[in-house]
Amino acid sequence: MRTVEWCDGALKMIDQRALPWKLEFVRLESVEAVAESIRDMTVRGAPAIGAAAAFGLALAARKSETDTIDALISDLRKSGDLLKAARPTAVNLAWAVEKLLDIATSGEFSHPDDLRQILLAAAQQIADDDVAINSRMGAHGAALVNDGATVLHHCNTGALATVDYGTALGVIRAAFEAGKHFHVLLDETRPRLQGSRLSAWELERLGVSYDIIPDTAAGYYMGEGEVDIILVGADRIAANGDFANKIGTYQLAIMAQAHGIPFYTVAPTSTIDLSLSAGKQIPIEQRDPAEVTTPYGNKIVPARFKARNPAFDVTPHRYLSGIVTENGIARPPFAESLQRAVAGDVL
Repeated sequence: MRTVEWCDGALKMIDQRALPWKLEFVRLESVEAVAESIRDMTVRGAPAIGAAAAFGLALAARKSETDTIDALISDLRKSGDLLKAARPTAVNLAWAVEKLLDIATSGEFSHPDDLRQILLAAAQQIADDDVAINSRMGAHGAALVNDGATVLHHCNTGALATVDYGTALGVIRAAFEAGKHFHVLLDETRPRLQGSRLSAWELERLGVSYDIIPDTAAGYYMGEGEVDIILVGADRIAANGDFANKIGTYQLAIMAQAHGIPFYTVAPTSTIDLSLSAGKQIPIEQRDPAEVTTPYGNKIVPARFKARNPAFDVTPHRYLSGIVTENGIARPPFAESLQRAVAGDVL
């Protein structure tokens, strides 16, 4: 079951806002609807929104009524800007859009219908590649999870955050499928509760042992000696290894170092942004404060109370034990190993 897939001329995706109570699907028939689905987190997770954006641009090409290549490219550029603005932190979104725009502007097409067909095929290839890449990352990372270990995980990085299989939860899945026995502590991941809503739903379906814990309890369990390794995802990784991930990741990294616990992020090379020298250059999405004060419509404080809601934080590379990619595990110095990973070298 894929998180996003092309179906009868439209984009079909799991509505992640309804989980874990209902497994529902939405059908999107315009690039505007795809952009809104990314913005309101109907679909979320860096690889998943990258694939969704690629399909969104292919959809924009099919819906454009222009009959010239130049006019179609103009429409695609506007649609690409709309998609990239939906969520600015995750580089996979912009990567997928630019990949399709590069095809469109290659000068290889003289008829719009030919380009429309190729763009849909390219979007489908991005989706298919994501599944294969995640499987390879899982195989590389599974060796990090020892039999009998307790793994701490933040946010949701499973099949729901990708087209299928997952990144950090994909490593956990691969270790489980290899026959290892271990336990997972899931940070609830406020304010949108991706850990308690989505990661728990996925692990339950897989049959993996888990407990949901409050975000603020992570340090307690580290101090009690109950955490052996921490695995998280990433939305953008700078050239030096600094990375942006769901808010709350930075504090986990600091506590992990204080307790001598290995700390890894798991992400495809499409998440690595070599154009940024350091994490301070990564744009951080600021979301609606109502997600903090009124999560999922539940008022927990008076409306007059003020709040702030950064969606991500940046973890400096000095806290990382390694970065699991589809080409192996990048280790310090990351400025060298990430260059090799992006180039396709086996690490």
